[in-house]
Amino acid sequence: MPSANQARAHRVVLTLCLLGGLLLAVIGIRYFLVPHSAARTFGVPARPSGFELHYIIGLRNVWLGLLAIAFAALREWRALALWFTGAVAICVADGVIVATSTGGIPQLAFHFGCAVASAVLAALCWRVAHKPA
Repeated sequence: MPSANQARAHRVVLTLCLLGGLLLAVIGIRYFLVPHSAARTFGVPARPSGFELHYIIGLRNVWLGLLAIAFAALREWRALALWFTGAVAICVADGVIVATSTGGIPQLAFHFGCAVASAVLAALCWRVAHKPA
């Protein structure tokens, strides 16, 4: 059983992590609600003329990919299950964006195929996470 100091430290760390996640979610929502202002606040023009947006997306994808690798290497099955569950929603949203933009069949197939693969992996991870050791 953790001591009172350890329990307090865990609560502080948990609170800071929750606040960090909330802040990141609010920043993301701001990009949907006021994209031009959010882009300027980030430090890029409202309508980038170069590859700034591509670099931002690439960086986010690398970070998320490395996070999944770390969860897998540490055998954090519940974290992987949550990661892939979230990936389902993101892949579907990306597919909807493509459908309302270029509507390319190969691109749609890729995004929705990734959603299905993520759903299967999420289910498998949840299953492994709930098995007794």
